[in-house]
Amino acid sequence: MSGDPRALTRVLLDLCRSRKLTIATAESCTGGLVAGALTEIPGSSEVLDRGFVTYSNEAKQSMLGVPQTTLTTFGAVSKETAIAMAIGALEATEVDLAVAITGIAGPGGATPGKPVGLVHFAAASRDGRIMHREQRFGAIGRNTVRQRSVVEALRMLLELVRGPKPAAKLRPAESASRLRAARTARRTAVKRPVSSRPKPKPRKS
Repeated sequence: MSGDPRALTRVLLDLCRSRKLTIATAESCTGGLVAGALTEIPGSSEVLDRGFVTYSNEAKQSMLGVPQTTLTTFGAVSKETAIAMAIGALEATEVDLAVAITGIAGPGGATPGKPVGLVHFAAASRDGRIMHREQRFGAIGRNTVRQRSVVEALRMLLELVRGPKPAAKLRPAESASRLRAARTARRTAVKRPVSSRPKPKPRKS
């Protein structure tokens, strides 16, 4: 598949239009570049609903509902956080697809086990499918890491649009979040009334 972000964006937008699908982005290290790539193409407003730039942990929690325990246990740059960001973008909107990016673009920010160039991606769909991908681009320069991350995010969205993929294996807490997202209807669901009938009294022997 082409690595040209503009070509990928055109294909993605055309497919989403034909299938009446909408998108939200949740970005950390790319700072809105994916949303920017989409909005460079005229007519993208039919597909892109909004973009979340959640650079700080506080933003990830307040805007996307990423649990504090996830950030504390796994860190902002992790599979778990990326998935929580993507699910959070779905739950905060009425879109069909969401993509999330969190990583270390450099030149600083590396920690033991998490080098410069490490980026985690997640893409989620309203029907419950979730994809995760990890890339270790290396210390190739901040701008290059960010640009390659945009291409990877666009490719993942295209994969979701084109067909079903196996869901990522999630921990129990994440599975609950995933199921909540999958059950969320595109429009507000009709709530069933709660029965107010009194419980029958036990019979005396």
